[in-house]
Amino acid sequence: MKAAVMAAAAAVLAGGVSANRVHGHRHAHALFQKRDAANDVCTPGCTTIYTTITGEPTRTYHAVLPPAPTITSTTPESTTTGPIVVPTPIQQTCPTPGTYTFPAATVVVTETTTVCGATQTEVPSGTHTLGGVTTVVETATTVTCPYATTETQNGVVTSVIKTTTYVCPSAGTYTIAPITTVVPSVTTVVVPIIETYCPGTYTQPELVTTVTETSVIVTCPFTSSTSTPEPTSAPEEPQEPQEPPAPSTSSTKAPPAPSPSPNPNGKKWAMTYTPYAESAEGGCKSAEEVMSDIAAIAKAGFSALRVYSTDCDTLPNVGAAARKHGLRLIVGVFIGRVGCDNNSPDVADQISALKEWKEWDLVDLAVVGNEAVFNGFCTVSELTSLISRVKSELGSVGYNGPFTTTDVVSAWIDNDVTPICDVIDVVATNAHAYFNAQTTPEQAGKFVASQLKLVEDACGKPGYVMETGWPSQGVCNGVACAGEVEQATAIRAIEKELGNKVVFFSFRDDGWKQPGDCNCEQHWGCAKVFGF
Repeated sequence: MKAAVMAAAAAVLAGGVSANRVHGHRHAHALFQKRDAANDVCTPGCTTIYTTITGEPTRTYHAVLPPAPTITSTTPESTTTGPIVVPTPIQQTCPTPGTYTFPAATVVVTETTTVCGATQTEVPSGTHTLGGVTTVVETATTVTCPYATTETQNGVVTSVIKTTTYVCPSAGTYTIAPITTVVPSVTTVVVPIIETYCPGTYTQPELVTTVTETSVIVTCPFTSSTSTPEPTSAPEEPQEPQEPPAPSTSSTKAPPAPSPSPNPNGKKWAMTYTPYAESAEGGCKSAEEVMSDIAAIAKAGFSALRVYSTDCDTLPNVGAAARKHGLRLIVGVFIGRVGCDNNSPDVADQISALKEWKEWDLVDLAVVGNEAVFNGFCTVSELTSLISRVKSELGSVGYNGPFTTTDVVSAWIDNDVTPICDVIDVVATNAHAYFNAQTTPEQAGKFVASQLKLVEDACGKPGYVMETGWPSQGVCNGVACAGEVEQATAIRAIEKELGNKVVFFSFRDDGWKQPGDCNCEQHWGCAKVFGF
């Protein structure tokens, strides 16, 4: 197994896709788009009913404002002032190099307030579709929703909130009323969004920064200092994620509900982990290196690890480290061969390794296949048969825990997955918001939650997200831009929305992967976000 892993770590399939023993994620840029019967990517067809209502937001707010903040610089001509209107991030341009001081400010909101705000994203030259409201419908339906856009009157561009009605002909993910813009070169584009502020006190701490270039934009965000919810950019009220009930299959047990960790940003359950060296050459980590990695993951507050296969001494090394540091395991049988051959040596070796190891007291869940249907490695029938085989073989040596397989949303909703649903205990998906061009980092949590809901509905069973994250480097995919700040924002949004049901991808960057079309495949490591 080790030799096969090392050879595959240096090889990739066309389009920057990980090869058969590379346990990363196989990403298509239209990963979460609705597909037609021919399996081509298509844009959902919606009929617009033009009953648009324009005007200012109907909600009002009453805020106690501090004196207008002053930005000072060592270059006198750079000094500017400006009033605070609502507790949205203040963007100021520093026109010349120097040291700038942004005073602290406080805004008290006494009533729920809906306003037209803005977010900014850097895009390359070309035509871009940005903004709008993304909604997920489970059947043909009519959707009425507010959206943020711009109007130009007498040469003045104003952001406004309007309401429109769409008729969506089938289940799918739809983006309503986006804005199309054309830019000749790399440009920072401001996109209007709807922002809702709940009652509470919002503070912007003092910021002192030194800039060395001209026309640098500095953003000073507000944070809520009360227990009220943070402002959201979605028009609907968020729903608190519910813990999944136990599976109905009497012969198995559900994975224990992960307990929220005492951290300031929400909940943490699991992290993906592969014992491969992060260098371009790849290779297997030593037992000592694995022990050090898992100690850091445990210290950060995670309670479980997801491993994809049994190569690189995963079971003995990761198992020993998990036991020492009190972590649970999500074990896997990886499928990387077209045809999903139940008799392939790879699959047989992995099953044998699990049966020999059999430390089931550490295991919360067994995952057979990672995006196997989406990648064309398995048909629904073949995967169903393989899951049944793995259940039988592991059951013969004492494993009576739950089973699942994980795939992207399109694989679950574009196929008749009833046979798979019948042999798994919980449903699982890989959901990466970065590959949806209409999703900003701030919206990543709600997007991932919507994807999980679709998959849960496909089987009528509780579900988990087996991979989710955001790259720290790469190109902009619409409004989804890669970067360290964007990664931290997206991961915190996902953690806050449903952190006790997701596995974050991944522990460290993977230098041995190919960059892919997004120039991002090597840069999903999120250890820095969690402080290790």
